[in-house]
Amino acid sequence: MRVILTGGGTGGHIYPAIAIGQALLKKNPYCKILYLGGQKGLENKLVPESGFPMKTLEVVGWERKISPQALGAIWKAGKAYFMARKIIRDFQPDLIIGTGGYVCLPVVMAGAHWGCPTILHEQNAFPGLTNRLLARWAKAILLTFPEARNYFSAVFHDKIIVTGLPVRSLILETVKEQGLKYFNFSPTKRTLLTLGGSRGAESINQAMVSVCSHFYGDSRLQIIHSTGENGYQEFRENLLARGIDLANNGNIMSIPYLKQMEYALACADLCVARSGATFLAEMTAKGIPGILVPYPYAAEGHQEHNARALAKQGAAVVILDQELNGEVLIKQLEDILFNQEKLEKMASQSKQAGKPEALATIISVLEKYL
Repeated sequence: MRVILTGGGTGGHIYPAIAIGQALLKKNPYCKILYLGGQKGLENKLVPESGFPMKTLEVVGWERKISPQALGAIWKAGKAYFMARKIIRDFQPDLIIGTGGYVCLPVVMAGAHWGCPTILHEQNAFPGLTNRLLARWAKAILLTFPEARNYFSAVFHDKIIVTGLPVRSLILETVKEQGLKYFNFSPTKRTLLTLGGSRGAESINQAMVSVCSHFYGDSRLQIIHSTGENGYQEFRENLLARGIDLANNGNIMSIPYLKQMEYALACADLCVARSGATFLAEMTAKGIPGILVPYPYAAEGHQEHNARALAKQGAAVVILDQELNGEVLIKQLEDILFNQEKLEKMASQSKQAGKPEALATIISVLEKYL
Protein backbone atom coordinates (compact mmCIF):
# COMPACT_ATOMS: atom_id res chain seq x y z
CA MET A 1 0.00 0.00 0.00
CA ARG A 2 1.51 3.31 -1.14
CA VAL A 3 -0.07 6.69 -0.38
CA ILE A 4 0.83 10.29 -1.23
CA LEU A 5 -0.34 13.00 1.17
CA THR A 6 -0.42 16.59 0.00
CA GLY A 7 -1.49 19.78 1.71
CA GLY A 8 0.40 22.88 2.63
CA GLY A 9 0.82 26.44 3.72
CA THR A 10 -0.89 26.45 7.12
CA GLY A 11 -1.33 24.02 9.97
CA GLY A 12 -5.03 23.78 9.14
CA HIS A 13 -4.14 21.93 5.92
CA ILE A 14 -1.14 20.01 7.27
CA TYR A 15 -2.33 18.56 10.58
CA PRO A 16 -5.27 16.64 9.04
CA ALA A 17 -2.95 15.11 6.43
CA ILE A 18 -0.47 14.03 9.12
CA ALA A 19 -3.27 12.58 11.26
CA ILE A 20 -4.58 10.58 8.30
CA GLY A 21 -1.08 9.32 7.48
CA GLN A 22 -0.46 8.25 11.07
CA ALA A 23 -3.80 6.40 11.18
CA LEU A 24 -2.99 4.56 7.94
CA LEU A 25 0.37 3.49 9.37
CA LYS A 26 -1.25 2.33 12.58
CA LYS A 27 -3.69 0.25 10.56
CA ASN A 28 -0.97 -1.10 8.26
CA PRO A 29 2.65 -0.69 9.44
CA TYR A 30 3.86 -1.70 5.96
CA CYS A 31 2.11 1.26 4.31
CA LYS A 32 4.55 3.53 2.44
CA ILE A 33 3.75 7.23 2.71
CA LEU A 34 5.24 10.20 0.86
CA TYR A 35 4.32 13.79 1.64
CA LEU A 36 4.37 16.37 -1.17
CA GLY A 37 4.42 19.96 0.10
CA GLY A 38 5.40 23.45 -0.94
CA GLN A 39 8.92 24.78 -0.51
CA LYS A 40 8.03 27.59 1.89
CA GLY A 41 5.02 26.41 3.89
CA LEU A 42 4.77 25.28 7.50
CA GLU A 43 4.87 21.68 6.24
CA ASN A 44 8.66 22.01 6.04
CA LYS A 45 8.71 22.04 9.84
CA LEU A 46 5.73 19.88 10.75
CA VAL A 47 6.12 16.98 8.32
CA PRO A 48 9.76 16.12 9.16
CA GLU A 49 8.78 16.24 12.86
CA SER A 50 6.08 13.65 12.11
CA GLY A 51 8.64 11.32 10.57
CA PHE A 52 7.17 11.16 7.06
CA PRO A 53 9.50 11.48 4.06
CA MET A 54 8.76 14.63 2.08
CA LYS A 55 9.47 16.16 -1.30
CA THR A 56 8.69 19.78 -2.13
CA LEU A 57 7.38 21.67 -5.13
CA GLU A 58 7.66 25.37 -5.90
CA VAL A 59 4.16 26.84 -5.68
CA VAL A 60 2.80 30.22 -4.61
CA GLY A 61 -0.63 31.70 -4.07
CA TRP A 62 -2.09 33.80 -6.82
CA GLU A 63 -4.01 37.04 -6.88
CA ARG A 64 -7.68 36.63 -7.84
CA LYS A 65 -7.24 38.90 -10.87
CA ILE A 66 -5.15 38.98 -14.03
CA SER A 67 -1.77 40.38 -13.02
CA PRO A 68 1.94 39.63 -13.47
CA GLN A 69 1.88 37.92 -10.06
CA ALA A 70 -1.03 35.67 -11.03
CA LEU A 71 0.60 34.74 -14.33
CA GLY A 72 3.84 33.92 -12.52
CA ALA A 73 1.94 31.74 -10.03
CA ILE A 74 0.22 29.85 -12.86
CA TRP A 75 3.59 29.29 -14.56
CA LYS A 76 5.02 27.84 -11.33
CA ALA A 77 1.94 25.64 -10.88
CA GLY A 78 2.49 24.29 -14.40
CA LYS A 79 6.12 23.44 -13.64
CA ALA A 80 5.05 21.84 -10.35
CA TYR A 81 2.49 19.73 -12.22
CA PHE A 82 5.17 18.11 -14.40
CA MET A 83 7.48 17.61 -11.43
CA ALA A 84 4.59 16.00 -9.51
CA ARG A 85 3.93 13.67 -12.45
CA LYS A 86 7.52 12.44 -12.32
CA ILE A 87 7.38 11.92 -8.55
CA ILE A 88 4.07 10.07 -8.85
CA ARG A 89 5.38 7.88 -11.65
CA ASP A 90 8.45 6.98 -9.59
CA PHE A 91 6.54 6.39 -6.32
CA GLN A 92 3.61 4.50 -7.90
CA PRO A 93 0.96 5.44 -5.29
CA ASP A 94 -2.29 3.53 -4.83
CA LEU A 95 -4.01 6.67 -3.52
CA ILE A 96 -3.42 10.44 -3.29
CA ILE A 97 -5.04 12.42 -0.46
CA GLY A 98 -5.21 16.21 -0.70
CA THR A 99 -6.07 18.43 2.27
CA GLY A 100 -5.95 21.85 0.64
CA GLY A 101 -3.44 24.60 -0.03
CA TYR A 102 -1.89 25.63 -3.34
CA VAL A 103 0.44 22.63 -3.54
CA CYS A 104 -2.56 20.29 -3.80
CA LEU A 105 -3.56 21.63 -7.21
CA PRO A 106 -0.61 20.30 -9.29
CA VAL A 107 -0.26 17.12 -7.22
CA VAL A 108 -3.89 15.98 -7.26
CA MET A 109 -4.33 16.98 -10.89
CA ALA A 110 -1.17 15.12 -11.92
CA GLY A 111 -2.27 12.07 -9.94
CA ALA A 112 -5.71 12.00 -11.51
CA HIS A 113 -4.26 12.35 -15.02
CA TRP A 114 -1.83 9.52 -14.25
CA GLY A 115 -4.81 7.35 -13.26
CA CYS A 116 -4.41 7.28 -9.48
CA PRO A 117 -7.53 7.63 -7.29
CA THR A 118 -7.57 10.98 -5.49
CA ILE A 119 -9.50 12.03 -2.39
CA LEU A 120 -9.94 15.55 -1.01
CA HIS A 121 -10.52 16.64 2.57
CA GLU A 122 -11.99 20.11 3.16
CA GLN A 123 -11.67 21.59 6.65
CA ASN A 124 -13.78 24.73 6.41
CA ALA A 125 -17.45 25.63 6.01
CA PHE A 126 -16.45 27.67 2.94
CA PRO A 127 -14.23 25.42 0.79
CA GLY A 128 -10.85 26.66 -0.36
CA LEU A 129 -10.34 27.55 -3.99
CA THR A 130 -7.96 24.63 -4.57
CA ASN A 131 -10.47 22.00 -3.45
CA ARG A 132 -13.26 23.62 -5.47
CA LEU A 133 -11.07 23.48 -8.58
CA LEU A 134 -10.05 19.87 -7.94
CA ALA A 135 -13.53 18.50 -7.23
CA ARG A 136 -14.00 17.14 -10.76
CA TRP A 137 -10.93 14.89 -10.43
CA ALA A 138 -11.63 13.52 -6.95
CA LYS A 139 -13.17 10.12 -6.26
CA ALA A 140 -14.50 11.42 -2.94
CA ILE A 141 -14.75 14.82 -1.23
CA LEU A 142 -14.68 14.62 2.56
CA LEU A 143 -16.18 17.56 4.45
CA THR A 144 -15.87 18.85 7.99
CA PHE A 145 -18.95 21.10 7.82
CA PRO A 146 -22.14 20.01 5.98
CA GLU A 147 -22.56 23.64 4.88
CA ALA A 148 -19.54 23.31 2.58
CA ARG A 149 -21.60 21.12 0.24
CA ASN A 150 -23.44 24.22 -1.00
CA TYR A 151 -20.25 25.63 -2.55
CA PHE A 152 -19.54 22.61 -4.74
CA SER A 153 -21.37 22.16 -8.04
CA ALA A 154 -24.40 19.87 -7.76
CA VAL A 155 -22.79 17.45 -10.21
CA PHE A 156 -20.20 16.61 -7.52
CA HIS A 157 -22.65 16.11 -4.63
CA ASP A 158 -22.69 12.32 -5.01
CA LYS A 159 -18.95 12.32 -4.17
CA ILE A 160 -19.45 14.22 -0.90
CA ILE A 161 -19.22 12.55 2.51
CA VAL A 162 -19.40 14.55 5.76
CA THR A 163 -16.70 12.95 7.93
CA GLY A 164 -15.57 15.73 10.24
CA LEU A 165 -11.97 16.69 10.91
CA PRO A 166 -9.48 14.39 12.68
CA VAL A 167 -9.02 15.21 16.37
CA ARG A 168 -5.92 14.13 18.29
CA SER A 169 -6.48 11.12 20.53
CA LEU A 170 -5.00 12.99 23.52
CA ILE A 171 -7.77 15.59 23.22
CA LEU A 172 -10.44 12.89 23.20
CA GLU A 173 -8.98 10.78 26.01
CA THR A 174 -8.15 13.46 28.62
CA VAL A 175 -10.99 13.81 31.15
CA LYS A 176 -12.18 16.77 33.21
CA GLU A 177 -10.61 15.59 36.49
CA GLN A 178 -7.18 15.41 34.81
CA GLY A 179 -7.55 18.95 33.43
CA LEU A 180 -8.61 20.42 36.79
CA LYS A 181 -5.74 18.67 38.55
CA TYR A 182 -3.19 19.85 35.96
CA PHE A 183 -4.15 23.52 36.43
CA ASN A 184 -4.87 23.12 40.17
CA PHE A 185 -8.42 24.33 39.58
CA SER A 186 -11.54 23.88 41.66
CA PRO A 187 -14.27 21.47 40.47
CA THR A 188 -16.95 23.78 41.92
CA LYS A 189 -16.11 26.79 39.73
CA ARG A 190 -16.84 27.47 36.06
CA THR A 191 -13.74 27.33 33.84
CA LEU A 192 -13.27 29.79 30.98
CA LEU A 193 -10.66 29.12 28.27
CA THR A 194 -9.69 32.07 26.07
CA LEU A 195 -7.09 32.12 23.32
CA GLY A 196 -6.29 33.64 19.97
CA GLY A 197 -4.04 31.05 18.37
CA SER A 198 -0.28 30.58 18.63
CA ARG A 199 0.44 34.17 17.61
CA GLY A 200 -2.37 35.59 19.72
CA ALA A 201 -5.15 37.99 18.81
CA GLU A 202 -4.79 41.62 19.81
CA SER A 203 -8.55 42.25 19.90
CA ILE A 204 -9.15 39.28 22.23
CA ASN A 205 -6.24 40.29 24.47
CA GLN A 206 -7.58 43.85 24.76
CA ALA A 207 -11.08 42.63 25.61
CA MET A 208 -9.66 40.16 28.12
CA VAL A 209 -7.99 42.97 30.08
CA SER A 210 -11.49 44.19 30.90
CA VAL A 211 -12.78 40.66 31.47
CA CYS A 212 -9.99 39.86 33.93
CA SER A 213 -10.59 43.15 35.75
CA HIS A 214 -14.31 42.38 35.97
CA PHE A 215 -13.94 38.79 37.20
CA TYR A 216 -10.78 39.29 39.31
CA GLY A 217 -11.29 37.42 42.58
CA ASP A 218 -14.73 36.14 41.51
CA SER A 219 -15.36 32.91 43.44
CA ARG A 220 -17.58 31.54 40.65
CA LEU A 221 -14.98 31.50 37.88
CA GLN A 222 -11.43 30.45 36.96
CA ILE A 223 -9.81 31.64 33.73
CA ILE A 224 -7.05 30.31 31.46
CA HIS A 225 -6.01 32.99 28.97
CA SER A 226 -3.41 32.28 26.30
CA THR A 227 -2.19 35.62 24.99
CA GLY A 228 0.13 34.43 22.23
CA GLU A 229 3.88 34.98 22.49
CA ASN A 230 3.74 38.52 21.05
CA GLY A 231 1.03 39.85 23.34
CA TYR A 232 2.00 38.31 26.68
CA GLN A 233 4.07 41.13 28.17
CA GLU A 234 1.71 43.89 27.05
CA PHE A 235 -1.29 42.01 28.46
CA ARG A 236 0.28 41.66 31.89
CA GLU A 237 1.41 45.30 31.90
CA ASN A 238 -2.13 46.42 31.04
CA LEU A 239 -3.48 44.43 33.99
CA LEU A 240 -0.80 45.80 36.32
CA ALA A 241 -1.86 49.31 35.29
CA ARG A 242 -5.30 48.39 36.65
CA GLY A 243 -3.81 47.11 39.89
CA ILE A 244 -4.07 43.41 39.01
CA ASP A 245 -1.02 41.24 39.62
CA LEU A 246 -1.55 37.84 38.01
CA ALA A 247 1.26 36.38 40.08
CA ASN A 248 -0.86 36.99 43.14
CA ASN A 249 -4.43 35.98 42.40
CA GLY A 250 -6.50 32.88 42.80
CA ASN A 251 -8.62 32.61 39.70
CA ILE A 252 -6.79 33.90 36.58
CA MET A 253 -3.96 32.16 34.73
CA SER A 254 -2.21 33.96 31.86
CA ILE A 255 0.27 32.15 29.62
CA PRO A 256 2.03 33.05 26.34
CA TYR A 257 1.25 29.78 24.58
CA LEU A 258 -0.93 26.84 25.57
CA LYS A 259 0.98 23.64 24.83
CA GLN A 260 -1.23 21.34 26.91
CA MET A 261 -4.46 21.95 25.02
CA GLU A 262 -5.80 18.53 26.04
CA TYR A 263 -5.92 19.56 29.72
CA ALA A 264 -7.44 22.98 29.01
CA LEU A 265 -10.22 21.56 26.83
CA ALA A 266 -10.86 18.79 29.33
CA CYS A 267 -11.83 21.25 32.06
CA ALA A 268 -13.27 24.18 30.05
CA ASP A 269 -16.97 25.03 30.32
CA LEU A 270 -16.78 27.76 27.66
CA CYS A 271 -14.21 28.93 25.09
CA VAL A 272 -13.48 32.36 23.63
CA ALA A 273 -11.41 31.86 20.50
CA ARG A 274 -10.83 32.36 16.80
CA SER A 275 -12.73 29.95 14.55
CA GLY A 276 -10.09 27.93 12.75
CA ALA A 277 -11.40 24.52 11.72
CA THR A 278 -8.92 22.47 13.76
CA PHE A 279 -9.72 24.18 17.05
CA LEU A 280 -13.47 24.03 16.41
CA ALA A 281 -13.22 20.29 15.72
CA GLU A 282 -11.46 19.84 19.08
CA MET A 283 -13.87 22.12 20.93
CA THR A 284 -17.00 20.40 19.62
CA ALA A 285 -15.55 16.90 20.05
CA LYS A 286 -15.42 17.78 23.77
CA GLY A 287 -18.91 19.34 23.71
CA ILE A 288 -17.75 22.83 24.72
CA PRO A 289 -19.75 25.88 23.59
CA GLY A 290 -17.91 28.89 22.23
CA ILE A 291 -17.87 32.64 21.87
CA LEU A 292 -16.16 32.88 18.51
CA VAL A 293 -14.28 35.88 17.12
CA PRO A 294 -13.40 35.01 13.49
CA TYR A 295 -10.02 36.14 12.22
CA PRO A 296 -11.05 38.96 9.87
CA TYR A 297 -8.27 38.40 7.31
CA ALA A 298 -8.73 34.65 6.81
CA ALA A 299 -8.82 33.61 3.14
CA GLU A 300 -12.29 34.20 1.65
CA GLY A 301 -13.64 34.87 5.15
CA HIS A 302 -13.66 31.13 5.92
CA GLN A 303 -13.37 31.62 9.69
CA GLU A 304 -16.60 33.60 9.77
CA HIS A 305 -18.30 30.85 7.75
CA ASN A 306 -17.06 28.29 10.30
CA ALA A 307 -18.30 30.36 13.22
CA ARG A 308 -21.69 31.04 11.64
CA ALA A 309 -22.16 27.31 10.97
CA LEU A 310 -21.74 26.52 14.68
CA ALA A 311 -23.86 29.49 15.74
CA LYS A 312 -26.66 28.24 13.46
CA GLN A 313 -26.59 24.95 15.39
CA GLY A 314 -26.80 26.77 18.72
CA ALA A 315 -23.30 25.72 19.79
CA ALA A 316 -21.72 29.18 19.71
CA VAL A 317 -22.26 32.91 19.50
CA VAL A 318 -20.30 35.08 17.07
CA ILE A 319 -18.69 38.45 17.78
CA LEU A 320 -16.99 40.04 14.78
CA ASP A 321 -13.47 41.30 15.43
CA GLN A 322 -14.37 44.94 14.82
CA GLU A 323 -17.29 44.68 17.27
CA LEU A 324 -15.33 43.04 20.09
CA ASN A 325 -14.57 44.99 23.25
CA GLY A 326 -14.50 44.26 26.97
CA GLU A 327 -18.08 45.35 27.63
CA VAL A 328 -19.51 43.20 24.81
CA LEU A 329 -17.52 40.14 25.89
CA ILE A 330 -18.37 40.50 29.59
CA LYS A 331 -22.08 40.68 28.73
CA GLN A 332 -21.90 37.45 26.72
CA LEU A 333 -19.86 35.69 29.42
CA GLU A 334 -22.33 36.66 32.16
CA ASP A 335 -25.22 35.58 29.95
CA ILE A 336 -23.81 32.13 29.14
CA LEU A 337 -21.51 31.05 31.98
CA PHE A 338 -23.91 31.72 34.82
CA ASN A 339 -27.11 30.61 33.09
CA GLN A 340 -27.10 26.88 33.75
CA GLU A 341 -29.87 26.05 31.31
CA LYS A 342 -28.34 28.04 28.46
CA LEU A 343 -24.83 26.71 29.10
CA GLU A 344 -26.05 23.10 29.14
CA LYS A 345 -28.11 23.60 25.98
CA MET A 346 -25.17 25.13 24.08
CA ALA A 347 -22.87 22.35 25.34
CA SER A 348 -25.34 19.74 24.11
CA GLN A 349 -25.50 21.41 20.68
CA SER A 350 -21.69 21.56 20.55
CA LYS A 351 -21.51 17.83 21.32
CA GLN A 352 -23.98 17.13 18.51
CA ALA A 353 -21.89 19.22 16.09
CA GLY A 354 -18.67 17.41 17.09
CA LYS A 355 -17.35 14.35 15.31
CA PRO A 356 -14.88 12.57 17.60
CA GLU A 357 -15.03 9.54 15.28
CA ALA A 358 -13.93 11.60 12.25
CA LEU A 359 -10.58 9.89 11.75
CA ALA A 360 -12.10 6.40 11.83
CA THR A 361 -14.75 7.51 9.33
CA ILE A 362 -12.09 8.95 7.00
CA ILE A 363 -10.00 5.78 7.14
CA SER A 364 -13.05 3.65 6.33
CA VAL A 365 -13.60 5.75 3.19
CA LEU A 366 -9.95 5.52 2.14
CA GLU A 367 -9.93 1.74 2.52
CA LYS A 368 -12.41 1.45 -0.33
CA TYR A 369 -9.71 2.74 -2.68
CA LEU A 370 -6.74 0.82 -1.27
